[in-house]
Amino acid sequence: MFGIDIGQVLVVFLVLLVSLTVHEAAHAWSADWLGDSTARRLGRVSLNPVVHIDPIGTIAFPLIALVTGLPVLGWAKPVPVSPSNLHPNWRQKYMLIAAAGPASNLVLAVAGALLMLTGLATDLLRIFVVINVFLAVFNMVPVPPLDGGNVLSGMIGGAAADTLDRLRPYGFLILYALMFTGLLFAIVDPPAEFLLRLLL
Repeated sequence: MFGIDIGQVLVVFLVLLVSLTVHEAAHAWSADWLGDSTARRLGRVSLNPVVHIDPIGTIAFPLIALVTGLPVLGWAKPVPVSPSNLHPNWRQKYMLIAAAGPASNLVLAVAGALLMLTGLATDLLRIFVVINVFLAVFNMVPVPPLDGGNVLSGMIGGAAADTLDRLRPYGFLILYALMFTGLLFAIVDPPAEFLLRLLL
């Protein structure tokens, strides 16, 4: 069927779905742990993919990318966080909540790599490691609304953080510009390839 490997498409899609689910659940759990119960009240402290799915970012966009051969990117429904529930030091707590998502993907990548060391060196595990490494690195690009933007905001604080926050409405435009100019992949690929060499 048009040269498309349906089995491969489904494997990558399912791995991406699991990885995005864990990513968002990590945000939700850390927010709840740090004092904001918003995500818990909305049922987002969960590993049920259904509560995290974004129809465009989790289903349509990744499947179109897989079928057309474009780089596979995807996103899930963002976890709502109320900074007013995180006082004092809300910005630092928000930084930890943001970092929890990429950190969870790194944990999954390491777990997959360890399983491969036991002899389970399957294509599925390799895909699992690669996707989670790229999710972690991509999300740490320091552009709001990506997690990296929120982490950077928490690290710099003060007026500089306020200036960075004002870029938030234009974040996706900045990301698209980086993507179409090739700069996004120039930023993401070197650290991702470094981590993959360590793990694989």
